[in-house]
Amino acid sequence: MTTLTTAPLAPLLDRLFQEASAATSPAVASISPEERQRLMHSKTEYLDLYSRLKDLWLPVSRNTGVLLYQLARSTNARHIIEFGTSFGLSTLYMAAALRDNGDGRLISSEFEPSKVARAREHLNEGGLADLVEIREGDALKTLSADLPQSIDLLLLDGAKALYPDVLALVESRLRPGALIVADNADHSPEYLARVRAADSGYLSVPFADDVELSIRLG
Repeated sequence: MTTLTTAPLAPLLDRLFQEASAATSPAVASISPEERQRLMHSKTEYLDLYSRLKDLWLPVSRNTGVLLYQLARSTNARHIIEFGTSFGLSTLYMAAALRDNGDGRLISSEFEPSKVARAREHLNEGGLADLVEIREGDALKTLSADLPQSIDLLLLDGAKALYPDVLALVESRLRPGALIVADNADHSPEYLARVRAADSGYLSVPFADDVELSIRLG
């Protein structure tokens, strides 16, 4: 039995995924696909885009959530960084792994206040709030200081254009063997070029249809 597969977390995850699948965002219809793609790849207008999409859950898939739990458990992770809390589904999976590892700290960053509030509610309901610090604001600021000396796992699941920048912020703290999971990384070609380069210091492969999994070498 694990934290992930028992109450209160297991039924909470079931409910939240149902809510996520039923959720709608009126703002989405007002943004053309072309405009959404432009904003998604912009390093200056990403806050505008995600502010307008604040009602969208944008969660990881259930399979990716389980993968995050497995990776954190198998590496006995103690320090995890997350870029893009949203409503906290991925946060719950990783915090469950920390609980089952015995202890740890997860630092997550989310700029949308309404999402921060909901994520904290979900963490309290799941009995995992004591393991998680959600920093509200732009990750380029919130993750620029006061990080653990050694980071075991990094999840990139925020504004895709910022994946390379967030990696650069935490890179010096990634221990050898640290894992980086980038959700929907195909929307960040600059990031993929960075971690897949022969001299990047990473070994990186696409995993399933929507995840890039990388390991820090050396």
